[in-house]
Amino acid sequence: MKKLVFLLLIVALFSPAESFSQVKRSSENKSFMLKGEVIDGETNMPIPKVNVEILGGQYTTTNLSGRFAISAKIGDELVIKSDDFVTVYYTIKENDFVTVRVEKAKNETVPVVSKTSQNIRQAGFNIYLDSAKFFLKKDAQKSIEYVTKALEPKRGQTISKKDNSMAFETLGDINLFWSQPDLAVDNFKQSLQNFSNTGVAIKLAKAFAQNKNYQESISAFQKLLKDNLSAYQKVEVYEGLGDTYKAIGDGVKSVFNYQKALDTAKENRITPKITNLNSKIGEAYAQSGALSEAEEYFDNSLKLAKKENKQRAVSEKNKVADFYNQNRDYEKEIELREETLEELNSMDKGATVEDEALTPQRQNYKIANAFVAQEKYKQAIPYLEKSIAEADKKEDLIVQKDAVRKLSEIYRDIGEFDKATESYQRYVEVVDELYIKKEQEISQAARFSKEITQKQNRIASLENDRKLNESRYKLAFENQELIQKNDRIQKWIIGSLVLIVLLLVFAAYTQFKNVKQQKFANNILALKSLRSQMNPHFIFNALNSVNSFIAVNDERTANKYLTDFSLLMRSVLENSEEDFIPLEKEIELLELYVKLEHFRFKDKFDYKITVDNNIQLNEFVIPPMLLQPYVENAVWHGLRYKEEKGLLEINF
Repeated sequence: MKKLVFLLLIVALFSPAESFSQVKRSSENKSFMLKGEVIDGETNMPIPKVNVEILGGQYTTTNLSGRFAISAKIGDELVIKSDDFVTVYYTIKENDFVTVRVEKAKNETVPVVSKTSQNIRQAGFNIYLDSAKFFLKKDAQKSIEYVTKALEPKRGQTISKKDNSMAFETLGDINLFWSQPDLAVDNFKQSLQNFSNTGVAIKLAKAFAQNKNYQESISAFQKLLKDNLSAYQKVEVYEGLGDTYKAIGDGVKSVFNYQKALDTAKENRITPKITNLNSKIGEAYAQSGALSEAEEYFDNSLKLAKKENKQRAVSEKNKVADFYNQNRDYEKEIELREETLEELNSMDKGATVEDEALTPQRQNYKIANAFVAQEKYKQAIPYLEKSIAEADKKEDLIVQKDAVRKLSEIYRDIGEFDKATESYQRYVEVVDELYIKKEQEISQAARFSKEITQKQNRIASLENDRKLNESRYKLAFENQELIQKNDRIQKWIIGSLVLIVLLLVFAAYTQFKNVKQQKFANNILALKSLRSQMNPHFIFNALNSVNSFIAVNDERTANKYLTDFSLLMRSVLENSEEDFIPLEKEIELLELYVKLEHFRFKDKFDYKITVDNNIQLNEFVIPPMLLQPYVENAVWHGLRYKEEKGLLEINF
């Protein structure tokens, strides 16, 4: 009776507080749709595709207007994350519109170093890097220490950009394995800045996803699909896209990309990936609620895993058992976990299993939970006792705590209060021990974090020194190149100016010559036009004169006139094809013409032609019959109408 009262007292002590907390939580934890926006703190411009999530809960992204809507509760922590700015954490206090102003992250630009001889390798670089990879999954501090040593400069030696890239890739692998994705992102970026590598780009995209920079991860994977990838890399990229879409709850796109990866893996016979992808498609379907499709793919993954090693088969059975547990198919779950236990016990003692769920104590605990869910308490007790014993042996306090507490609850529910009390006391002891262990782990984690930070700072310092030396070399090299370039530019400018001047002179000369030729051609054309009018005019006038002589029966004068006229016409015809004739010949033609005109109008005028002795007649040329029209006009329009006798005087 006393024991019963003691147990009831324990229940009474815990129940009110628990009831009060439940009432309080129910009043505060009502879900609502939190709306908000993310804008640039400097420009007030909206930022699209920002990762927005409730810590441990819902996920969404901002739209093109920078706005988002997400299901949340009072007290939830809102995380605003992007690779472009510093991550923002905000505790939700009320259901109001949230405006998040962010500061852009300052990206450090890496100077581009010109190609130089990098044949001298750092002594021991490969040894240090291999050592870092050896300790990668065993001791993070040692692994990072070896990377640091690999990056330390030695006198007279330089590290090539490719080696530098490999070192930062290894550092990124270390940080990613030890759950430091933010540091891994920086490391992989640094690696790619030194040397472009598709494998590192894939790792960067995965690190983005693990750091919950989902949009950056999707963009990085999609960009990789445009590159020339190997078959295995294609599988990795599509699988990575599937993982990222699954993380943000987009089951359709997740399955689509997993299926693309599976098709590529089958086409190229990449067997391990085929098993993994069947399993992941099953998980994606299960997440979307398509249970029949999920079960089909899980069956495929189980069959394929059996053809591989035992560890792979055990891991897949555990995953499928979790699926059956979620869907309350406890019989199938128990069957798979029993098989898992048998295979775990049959494995070599030296074999290591990385998955914490794949331990006998945890599998026994999960089998017990499956029996409890069916209210088969008696069948659950042996598995809990095995779990407790195995956990105690392996010093797995977390499983031991959960198993002891579950055992206490079962004994309480079946009315065995003595055993319930005993188990509860053991639970309290384990909790105390676990608390002490957790404190130690927290202290170790803090020390570990501090040491990791110091080593990261050391590596950053080495990288800065390398960049500084690289910049100095680059500056000296560029200075020399600049001098040579300036010399080349000056020579080019001088040569160009000389060429331009010559071209201008040539153009001016050509233009002047063209203008002169055009003027000359125009003058020739005008002279030809004038001559074409002048010659017929003169002939008609001369014939009129002959006609007048015949009319008065002066045959002798007419014959003489015709003789002179024929001489003149012969000369005119001879010169008709010439553009220019000597001045002396032109004067002779003019004298003959004036003589003919004087024949006709003897009573009207006399004439006199004089030539200056200083004129060298043979040195000048003139268009034929050029002066004749002027003399003709003087006679026909001037002298012939005068009442007294006139004088025609022509002077050269």
